[in-house]
Amino acid sequence: MDRFTAFVTGHRIPIVVVTLLLAAAAGVAALFVPINYDLTSYLPESTESTRALEQMNAEFDASVPNARVMVNNVDVEQALTYKHELAAAQGVEGVLWLDDVADLGTPLEMLDQATVEQYYRDGHALFDVTVAEGEETEALQAIYDVVGEDGSATGQAINTAESEAMAGSEVANAFAILVPLILLILIISTTSWIEPVFFLLAIGVSVLLNMGTNIFLGEVSYIAFTIAPILQLAVSLDYAIFLLHAFQREREKEPDAVLAMRRAMKQSFSAIAASAATTMFGFAALGFMQFRIGADLGITLCKGIVFSFICVVVFLPAFTLAAYKLIDKTHHRRFLPTFKGVGKVLAPLRIPVFALVLVLVVPCAMAQASTQFTYGMGSTEGSQTRVARDTAAINDTFGQSTPAVVLVPKGDMGRELELAERLEQIPHVTSVLSYPMAVGSQIPTGFLDPAVTEQFYSEHDARLVVYADTESEGTTAFGVLEQVRNEVRNLYGDQGLTAGMTASLYDMKGVVTEDNKVTNLIAIAAILLVLLLTFKSATLPVILIATIESAIFINLSVPYFTGESLNYLGFLVINTVQLGATVDYAILFTDTYRTHRRSMPAREALARTLGTSFQSILVSASILTAAGLVLWLTSTNNIVSLLGLLLARGTLLSFFLVVTFLPAALLIFDKLIAKTTWRAGFFRAGSAADGGTKSEKKEASS
Repeated sequence: MDRFTAFVTGHRIPIVVVTLLLAAAAGVAALFVPINYDLTSYLPESTESTRALEQMNAEFDASVPNARVMVNNVDVEQALTYKHELAAAQGVEGVLWLDDVADLGTPLEMLDQATVEQYYRDGHALFDVTVAEGEETEALQAIYDVVGEDGSATGQAINTAESEAMAGSEVANAFAILVPLILLILIISTTSWIEPVFFLLAIGVSVLLNMGTNIFLGEVSYIAFTIAPILQLAVSLDYAIFLLHAFQREREKEPDAVLAMRRAMKQSFSAIAASAATTMFGFAALGFMQFRIGADLGITLCKGIVFSFICVVVFLPAFTLAAYKLIDKTHHRRFLPTFKGVGKVLAPLRIPVFALVLVLVVPCAMAQASTQFTYGMGSTEGSQTRVARDTAAINDTFGQSTPAVVLVPKGDMGRELELAERLEQIPHVTSVLSYPMAVGSQIPTGFLDPAVTEQFYSEHDARLVVYADTESEGTTAFGVLEQVRNEVRNLYGDQGLTAGMTASLYDMKGVVTEDNKVTNLIAIAAILLVLLLTFKSATLPVILIATIESAIFINLSVPYFTGESLNYLGFLVINTVQLGATVDYAILFTDTYRTHRRSMPAREALARTLGTSFQSILVSASILTAAGLVLWLTSTNNIVSLLGLLLARGTLLSFFLVVTFLPAALLIFDKLIAKTTWRAGFFRAGSAADGGTKSEKKEASS
């Protein structure tokens, strides 16, 4: 360690210059990292919807219809003109309309009215559009150019285009709000105007390095792109605070700044490493999800923690030594109170909170597992965007419609017709588009324009498009999909496959439900191991994990008790993020308590611990809460916004339990902790092993 500290302090200028140059290069590289907005692409290859999409992409030119476009005040001829213009628009692979399912040479009044009204009613024409993957933004603009301000567009592809257009600006807006908030919190909690800038610079450099090196991953999900830099900033600021506060303490004893920094690095290294390790293990558990979005987010977050750790123990000491005189020149008075008496204020809450948590934890654990979950990007209802207005206009005119595609072996039109007829009998299925239904099984495919037959047949497969008047997910939508798959299996066995947004979300539900158990167990086991090595105790790790897990259960049970749905991805991520990020509060508190407990009774040690660690925990929790609130308030993406709300609420709950429930647990289990901790060395007065001086016992009994 001495060689390391000597190297860093002895080469501070080269370290600062090289790090800043690398950060600048990483910042440029971050602009070229491809962002994936399709969550379904992270499903395992073994799921039916993924296999169906791969097979369809190999066999057919156009994929599943993923957008609905409406034009108003048009007749049939004008609608056909719009169809051709949409088909020629950039990024559009195909357009389905009434002429694909009915002979428009026949007067509309003589056609099946249920079929007609799916595509044309009261002068409104509705087109099912297939937008090419990766070209959603270009296609949306091209569609708007065709239909004008009076037209409307909705669907999965349109939502993806909107998310893509807003992702970059939302991250910038979030940082524009969060950075001043963090600066304000740090200025209030420190005694220097410039010191908070040092904190943010060190972590800001690590954020740039993290986001820039994502280019080596090939691409990142929009979830990782949006929340990873904000989480990294909020979670790892503690490391910088640990180091600079240690430096300030050492400078009071050592006038030589270089020697003071070396001592500060040695003194704070283990605390920073332990904090980074617990956080990283929590994030790393996401990588064990079958749903590969977990690995995408887990790798990005773990990489961010590693860069933050390196920047704090290498770049920050070097930069601080190069500019520490600025800290001296910008000193200001302390704004926050010392909190030395906070232990007396919180002491009466210990036992009531401990009892309340014991009463609540089991019902909350059951409630959070019984919450109504969603799996996609959520509804646009309540949003003020054009996409939200367009969605409402189309649904008001034509009703909800969600397409799914069924692939079956080509060659038996009779069986295809039977399947289509069976599918039409399923409740909520409004229509089935297939060759035997649209053209007729008696008409050979060779007599028709290839543009017509290619929609239904490839070299090996036949394709049917099933429309249902449901949302893309939910109990009703998933029930319809199960019935569709059952009918397909009854006639084609394992040779039939179903694709579409509902199919992907249904498969996602099956995958992530199992993922939750795996990631939780791995995160808890890994952090327990770190805590076991840190405290060398059989009981302290259990108490710390129980404290944070109780906060998690209460946090995630709120949607159940309020009757709201909860996105499952947010549920999965917050389980590990809240554990990994806020267990540091419990570690700091417990480590300080152990130090004081060796020289004083339990109650006095708890009071002293709260007095010395409360501010550090409060500042850290305030920053993470602010990060969550900013994500919640600034993001239009339902998943990101929900994650922000869960993070803010979960952080506050973790903070509250660490300063109330945890002290109660440490007091109640004091004897057991002493017996199960290696070389605990707890203070003993007389024969009382629990810090039981006579006066203290008298105080406790009263």
